[in-house]
Amino acid sequence: MNIKHAINSFLFALLLVITGNAKSQQISLAGQWRFAVDAGDNGAAEKWYTKKLTDVIMLPGSMAENRKGDDITLETKWTGTIYDSSFYFNPRLANYRKPGNIHIPFWLTPAKHYVGVAWYQKEIEIPVNWNSKRISLFLERCHIETRVWIDDKETGKNNSLVAPHEFDVTKFLTPGKHRITISVDNRIKAINVGPDSHSIADHTQGNWNGIIGKMYLKAEALVSFNDVQVYPDLKSRSAKVRLQLQNNTEQSQSGTVLLSAKSFNSKLIHTAKAVKISFTLPAGDTATVEATIQFGKGMLTWDEFSPNLYNLTASLVTNAGLINNKEVQFGMREFTIKGREFLINGRPVFLRGTLSNCEFPLTGYPAMNTEAWEKIFRKMKSYGLNHVRFHSWCPPEAAFAAADKVGLYLQPEGPSWPNHGPKIGLGQPIDQYLYDETNRIVKQYGNYASFTMLSAGNEPAGKQVEYLSAFVDYWKAKDNRRVYTGMSVGGSWPVVPNAEFQVRGGVRGLTWNKRPETISDFSDGISKFYVPFVAHEMGQWCAFPNFNEIKKYTGVYKAKNLELFQSDLTDRGMGEQAKDFLMASGKLQVLCYKHEIEKVLRTPSYSGFQLLGLQDFPGQGTALVGVLNVFWEEKGYISAKEFSSFCNSTVPLATMSKFVLTNEENFEAGILISHAGAVPLKAGIKWRIKTEKGKPVKEGAFQPAVITNGNGIPVGQIKFSLSEIKQASKLTLEVWVDGTSYRNDWNFWVYPAELPKVNSDVYYTTVLDEKAKAVLNNGGNVFLNAAGKVVKGKEVAMQFTPVFWNTSWFKMRPPHVTGMLIQHASAAFADFPTNYYSDLQWWEIVTGSQVMILEDFPAGFQPLVQPIDTWFVNRRLALIFEARVGKGKIIVSSADLSAETNDRPAARQLYYSLVRYMTSAKFNPVNSISLELINDIFKTPSREQVNMYTKESPDELKPNSNQQKN
Repeated sequence: MNIKHAINSFLFALLLVITGNAKSQQISLAGQWRFAVDAGDNGAAEKWYTKKLTDVIMLPGSMAENRKGDDITLETKWTGTIYDSSFYFNPRLANYRKPGNIHIPFWLTPAKHYVGVAWYQKEIEIPVNWNSKRISLFLERCHIETRVWIDDKETGKNNSLVAPHEFDVTKFLTPGKHRITISVDNRIKAINVGPDSHSIADHTQGNWNGIIGKMYLKAEALVSFNDVQVYPDLKSRSAKVRLQLQNNTEQSQSGTVLLSAKSFNSKLIHTAKAVKISFTLPAGDTATVEATIQFGKGMLTWDEFSPNLYNLTASLVTNAGLINNKEVQFGMREFTIKGREFLINGRPVFLRGTLSNCEFPLTGYPAMNTEAWEKIFRKMKSYGLNHVRFHSWCPPEAAFAAADKVGLYLQPEGPSWPNHGPKIGLGQPIDQYLYDETNRIVKQYGNYASFTMLSAGNEPAGKQVEYLSAFVDYWKAKDNRRVYTGMSVGGSWPVVPNAEFQVRGGVRGLTWNKRPETISDFSDGISKFYVPFVAHEMGQWCAFPNFNEIKKYTGVYKAKNLELFQSDLTDRGMGEQAKDFLMASGKLQVLCYKHEIEKVLRTPSYSGFQLLGLQDFPGQGTALVGVLNVFWEEKGYISAKEFSSFCNSTVPLATMSKFVLTNEENFEAGILISHAGAVPLKAGIKWRIKTEKGKPVKEGAFQPAVITNGNGIPVGQIKFSLSEIKQASKLTLEVWVDGTSYRNDWNFWVYPAELPKVNSDVYYTTVLDEKAKAVLNNGGNVFLNAAGKVVKGKEVAMQFTPVFWNTSWFKMRPPHVTGMLIQHASAAFADFPTNYYSDLQWWEIVTGSQVMILEDFPAGFQPLVQPIDTWFVNRRLALIFEARVGKGKIIVSSADLSAETNDRPAARQLYYSLVRYMTSAKFNPVNSISLELINDIFKTPSREQVNMYTKESPDELKPNSNQQKN
């Protein structure tokens, strides 16, 4: 070893020792602050920063969390759009509009509400050893605009919804006592991101006023790091490090920065070769220096399967003896695009995502610690997801750190839904603000490996293509560590042609106006796009509210919306059915998510989906679209294991032309695989068909070639005769990857092609004619097929699929029902295998059917088949019911059922089962009603007609609204 090298090694070691003791000093500002509400915005003019504020508040926290602000009234000025104002006018809801009993149905209700200026004040003491230090004030997240005074002097103003508010207060703070006064203004002013943006809307986190997260004063050397960014290069096994250094002294400064990197969360510990950089900084100026760190053959890469991370330590020493250091977390990964594919480290990746809409009802603001985000993200991964889009908001740093550790691909967004007020590309303040905010996002969180995608926001109005094209070009040229799109949009928005990927609607959903099948895919819809296509806000299938969830709202927000729906359901005489409604609607919701996800997975070159969502959305009318509640907990009708059978890195698929067959047909299915794994798939594929009791009917196996990553990869065909199935049967096809946990299944139904003749004196009729009356008067049985004749209920639109999003936000857009509750244990279904919820054998029975409103029927009357109404109205509905009428008994069906429906074997089988039941001793209806009550269903309209009152509509209901240019 030569002398020069030995000296350098010694200096490096000495530098590490010195800088190990060079951490910045901090004074925490958490705790009690003095406080004042400034509803008139007079504080600045009246110099409140010179006065001692008299109220107190705890920070970090929000006003609502501290129970500061205004009580909720009907005049509360909410931040967010209401498309259904019927709550304010409906006489049935008058009790919920009374002071002290306000139950807002549109979103969760905060303990207090305040929009305006509020003042926060605290006394601090600066230690003597902070003299000749750079002192900064760090406020991790504020809502929205802050101004800071030290004693009597204003230090600056900040406005950001995505990044910490930081202030250089060096010249204002000398050793000794000082007063910090901060005003926080959460009004929408010149910078309008849009009232429905999830960064500010009462639909989600709420437009809170306060300061959350880390709060401190920091002292460090006057030569410091203004920014450190790491740019991995996997091909050369290196990373470029770009440092922006800042000299806050009045003299030129020279010195050395030592860069070192070491893995910290993997079984294998790897250390990169340390690098030294020299620098010179003019007085009071900044400079950017770069260096390359070599990782060598031991380099660990980051992805969803192996989220290996490094800590970079940058240690600075000037020739004058000033010392500083900074640590940065990063991962060695490259997230790129090739054609229509996303690539992670050169390997194709399929995005299985959900949206985060900032739903945190206990606090009303996002979690600010890594542990909370890790819990959420691990729950997502247990459901087979690997991706999160943050709809019109950006999470705090803790979320990025947690996603790095868990292994998730994140798409934060500019904090804007620039619609319903603001528009982009017209020179409004939002134009520059989105550039400013996304620059702050990238500077603050750009090193995190999970930060792989960026969008400017959600569903804009204005000169979209021109503005967003420039936005995408700006970021493509500036930073290649992630991929960029314009905004996440629905299917009718104009295409931004230079976006690196598309997040769009229009190529999603279920076409169950036709017979359900699993052969079709979305190839035609994505064929015009030559970049990766990600489904925008896929799903949105609703389930009925879970009223047991209400007790979980123990924090800032209360579920007054759920309380209202529960009370109304009870008032309608169906309160005891609430859990059954939840479970039955939930099972249909899962069925819809399963088939929509599988349709995407069957589609070659489809690049991913973003569900809306895995969890419920508490606003926009209350959108109960999640299989998890807003607390990320299971509701009881599906587990993570069950969901991940059709949503995972590897998913067996089956192509079937239909799910209802007769025993004169063959069962045919093609077996496919969707694979997005860390390595190619080499295992065999096995299958089995079994009865409802688990008895095997047929089984087999395929030994395919090695399967690389891709969607809808063919494996083999199944075909066999159903002639041995003699009775109506529910069968299940199971397919699994041998030796793994990857398994999927599908129910299908087989009915006899020829049914035995039922010797019955049941009178079948399509009208309540004189013969029907006579049969009932004489103690006989009547089957009334009332299909197409319903008046009381004709306004209720029923489809097989459930409510989309909710009927309040979408102004009673069909369908209005959320599945069916079926009395499956009744002998009425002895020859028609069914569970208590809608499954695919019901499709041909339900589709096109009317429902009956039983508004005058006796309390406790429950139909055999009960459609579940939208929870905003809670009408008691029926598709099939039984009753005693006079001396006789009757079954009434508004579904078209008869013995002649040969083209609809499930409908024919159901009719057969019902008639056999009617001829048996088990046909013994509990309730007695009058013939006039039944006849009224076909003569008199419903007494209650829905009126939304509000004229304004969501964009999706406006023709061509999303093409607006100005």
